[in-house]
Amino acid sequence: RAAQYACVLLGHTLKKSGATAELLAKIKALETHLSHGRKLMRLGSSVEAVVGAQRAIHLSDCVLRLCITVAHLNRALYYACDNVLWAGRTGLLPYLDQYKWSQRSYRYFLFALIVSLSRDAYEINLLVERERRGGKGGWGAGGSASPENGDAPGVFAMSSPSGPYPASTLPERLKRELLLVARVLRANPPLLLDLAKNLCDIFIPLDGLGLYKSSRGFVGACGLASSLLSILTILHPWLKLKP
Repeated sequence: RAAQYACVLLGHTLKKSGATAELLAKIKALETHLSHGRKLMRLGSSVEAVVGAQRAIHLSDCVLRLCITVAHLNRALYYACDNVLWAGRTGLLPYLDQYKWSQRSYRYFLFALIVSLSRDAYEINLLVERERRGGKGGWGAGGSASPENGDAPGVFAMSSPSGPYPASTLPERLKRELLLVARVLRANPPLLLDLAKNLCDIFIPLDGLGLYKSSRGFVGACGLASSLLSILTILHPWLKLKP
């Protein structure tokens, strides 16, 4: 996958720099062969995704159970469409409407990524709330409000003749929230990598479905970055988000 998207990025770069048509055709042919090879190696991935969905059903957290199960089922459908596309492109199904199946594949891929990003957002929210409750001294020297004392998280309150009022402006509170999220992600590399990988991947189906058109170079760069992050989780299994 990394090699395929590297070819996409390289082809776009060479085309911009005025490379010969023969060289561009060779890179395109290599990209096509790599794509077919990937589809061939993923013939059993639908079954693996269904098994993952069956395991996720038993998770105790209802939100994680829903997100992970739905994501796995959509990936199973995505892989199934991909297998049909492979059969069409190799001539096993010569009359297959490849455009229709390609769009169907992109839709399942996109929905799986949206659900996965929702799962990432949920986990980030849990960790941020835990950080707020367990943080030493709150947000700073002045302390911070907390759900336990009835105040909204991240809002400072000070006494005044007219009653309590927020001591910090909205941009300052937003900055503190972003810094807290950054601290949480920095302390949880598996979640950070999963979020980055999903954000890179989502531009691929968005471009394929025409919802957000990008250049082939941008799509290639996103696919390459996502693939390298996946390789990193294979080399270091502790970086893979669980469950």
